[in-house]
Amino acid sequence: MNDMSGSHAFEDATALPLGTSDYGGKGAIGCVVSIAGSSSRVLFDRASLARIAQHADPVVGSAGQVGGQIKMRVGSAWLVANIRSLALEDIDGDWVAADIDFLGEGDEERLTGKLYHFRRGVTRYPIPGCEVFPVTTADLKQIYSAEDRPHIAVGTVYPTRDVRAALYVDAMLGKHFALVGSTGTGKSTSAALILHRICDLAPQGHIVMIDPHGEYAAAFRGNGAIYDVSNLQMPYWLMNFEEHCEVFLTAAGGDRQIDADILAKCLLMARGKNRLAQDIPKLTVDAPIPYLLSDLGNLIQLEMGKMDRAGDTAPYLRLKTKIDEIKSDPRYGFMFSGMLVADTMADFLARIFRMPGDGKPISIVDVSGVPSDITAVVVAVLSRMTFDFAIWSRNEPQRPILLVCEEAHRYIPSKNGEATSSVGRILGRIAKEGRKYGVSLGLITQRPSDLEEGVLSQCGTIIAMRLNNERDQAFVRAAMPEGARGFLESIPALRNRECVICGEGVAVPIRVAFDDLVESRRPASSDPLFSDLWRDSGGEEGIIQRTIMRWRAQGK
Repeated sequence: MNDMSGSHAFEDATALPLGTSDYGGKGAIGCVVSIAGSSSRVLFDRASLARIAQHADPVVGSAGQVGGQIKMRVGSAWLVANIRSLALEDIDGDWVAADIDFLGEGDEERLTGKLYHFRRGVTRYPIPGCEVFPVTTADLKQIYSAEDRPHIAVGTVYPTRDVRAALYVDAMLGKHFALVGSTGTGKSTSAALILHRICDLAPQGHIVMIDPHGEYAAAFRGNGAIYDVSNLQMPYWLMNFEEHCEVFLTAAGGDRQIDADILAKCLLMARGKNRLAQDIPKLTVDAPIPYLLSDLGNLIQLEMGKMDRAGDTAPYLRLKTKIDEIKSDPRYGFMFSGMLVADTMADFLARIFRMPGDGKPISIVDVSGVPSDITAVVVAVLSRMTFDFAIWSRNEPQRPILLVCEEAHRYIPSKNGEATSSVGRILGRIAKEGRKYGVSLGLITQRPSDLEEGVLSQCGTIIAMRLNNERDQAFVRAAMPEGARGFLESIPALRNRECVICGEGVAVPIRVAFDDLVESRRPASSDPLFSDLWRDSGGEEGIIQRTIMRWRAQGK
C-alpha cells in the first residue's frame, strides 16, 4: 500500500481530531488498515505520536513505540494490542505503519469509556478504518489486576511507576517455568526474589532447589533448609540401576554391556539379602532396598571365582576396583558412607521435600562440593525421587513439589532430541509428564540455546532477561507465543534486573523491572569489584596457607 491510499483510508475513517489531550478513549492517534488473524496493520499519525511522547503519563508516551500498547473500540469492548514493529510509510509522509499483535479484550464502562474486566484472547476483530488510541496507566492497572487469583507481585510494569507485575502462581507452577538471561543480568537475585515470594505465599509448600554454585544458601537461611556434602546424607542404595551404571561402570563399547550385566545380577542379589526384600514378591534391580557395598563386592568376587579362564575375570576386576575406590575416597562419603546402609528413606524424603516444612518450605541442595564426576548422578537421584514420589503417592492427599534447577543446560544439554544421561532423561520426563502428577519444574539458565529444545517448549511461562547472544535470542523467540514478538525485540536492550514475562503465568506479555531484595535475602552471586579488591593487600601468606589446607582436605 502506498502512503496516499493509507492516508485516504485514515482521513475517511477518522472523524475525531487527532492528538486530543484526553487519552481516556477520546483522542485517536491512528487507525487500522488491515486485519490478519492474530496480527493487524495500523497507520499512526506522526504529529499525534510526537504530541503523546510528551505526555505526563509514561504509558501514553510509549504507546507509539515498539513494545508499547494501544487499544481500539469494537462494539462495547476495548481490544488491546502490542506494537511489534514500526516503519515509515513514506519518507516525506505523515504516516507511520505498525504491525500489531492482539493481546486481549476488556469491557468498556459506558459513561467514562474506561476499560475493565480484561481477559486474554479476542472474540471480535476490528474492521479496517477502526480508530486507535493509546493505552493509559489506568488501563494497565485493569489489564494486570490479579486480585481474584493467587499471585505473587515481583516488580513494576514498564514504563509505569506504580502498576504491579503479578505472576499467577497456579498457572506458572502448573505448567513449568523457565528463567533465562545472560550472566551478570541479575538472574540469581531475580530467581531468589521469585522463590522468596512463593515461600511467603505458601509457608507450608514443598520446593527443592538444586544449587550448583553454593549461591542460594545465603539467601534462604531464614526460611529454608540448607543441605550440602556435610549434611545431605543421601543413601547410595536409592540409586536405580541406570544411575549405578553411571557411577560404577568405567568401560566403553561392548565391554560396558558385559559389565552392566554382571552388575545387574550381583546388585539384585545384594538387595535380596535385606529382610525388607523378603516381603516383595518380585524384587527388581531398581527397587530402593538397602544393601551393603561390601556385600556387592563379595558377590562380584564370588561370581568371578566361577570363571574358567583368567581372561574372563577382567569385567569383574574392573567393577570390584571401582567399588573399592569409591568406598575409600572420603569425597564420596556424603553418599557412599558405611553409615548410610540403614533404611533412612522416609527420613531423607521428609527432609528434602519439607514434609512437614515447619514454615521453611524450600530445600537448597548445594552440590558445589560434590565430586564433578558424580554431580549429574546426584541431581538425577534427587529429580527421580521427586518424580517417583509423586507417582507412587497418587492415592494419597496430594503434596505438589516444585523442583528448581539452576544451570539447567548442564543437565539437559541439547543432543538432537536424545538425552544421553540419566539426569537428562528424568528432567525431560518431568517436563513432559510432571504436571499430571503434581511435579513442577523451574529451569534457570544463561544459555537457553544449549538446553534441550523440547524441554524449553514445555515451559508454559518464560521469564527472559537480557540475552547478549543472538543464538540464545532466536531460541527463546521460537519458544515464546506469537503475541509476545513485540516484547522480544526489546530483550537485547533490557537493563539489569529487567525482564520480559510471557505465557501462562501472566495475563498478557509484560516487561517488568524486578523489585529490590534486602541484603539478607540475596544470593551470594555478586560480581567482584576489581578496582576495590585490588587495593587491599596484606595477609596473603595466611590466605594461601589456609586455601592449600582446604584444597588438600577437599573440604570447604
